[in-house]
Amino acid sequence: MYLSVLQDSRLYQLLLKIDQDLANAARRSKCQFCEATLHSACYDRKPRGLPEGVDPGPAYRIRFSFCCSAEGCRRRNMPPSVRFLGPKVYLSVMVVLLTAMRQGPTPRSARKLQGIFGVDRRTLARWRVWWQATFPETRFWQRIKARFMPPVDHDGLPGSLVDRFGADSDAPMLDRVVRLLKLLSKFAAAF
Repeated sequence: MYLSVLQDSRLYQLLLKIDQDLANAARRSKCQFCEATLHSACYDRKPRGLPEGVDPGPAYRIRFSFCCSAEGCRRRNMPPSVRFLGPKVYLSVMVVLLTAMRQGPTPRSARKLQGIFGVDRRTLARWRVWWQATFPETRFWQRIKARFMPPVDHDGLPGSLVDRFGADSDAPMLDRVVRLLKLLSKFAAAF
């Protein structure tokens, strides 16, 4: 189920569109430190994990960013992103769904994931530790976890979190994943 979402090129186009909308909203705001206008300060990222045959185009590599126009301030303003999870080099959707897929599968399936997405099994293991040990201790998770009743199973993160999005509806998996990434973009913006 997750594999088909990850190989759907519509997902990547939708995530880019959401990031563009978030960037446009940030661009219209003022510097949070001195109220000056913001200038574009976008930069290239080299996102890893795109499946073979999926090419969302060169715009997908751009991380939208702005900086203050006032001399002496020039602080960076990073709008939230559904494509990038903070400083991680792999796309956020990969960090979420590949970790969820790796929770139950065998080493054979880990090799399959590595073949499709180029993610080493050790990286998957690090992500799993991050999801189950580091993420639950963050201030972000401590603030929002009460929104989920019954509580999300920490041992099942991130799969248990993915399952909560749209669990009470017939929403397609693509929509559920996008809703989760929107929530996580608020976490990543704090990096």
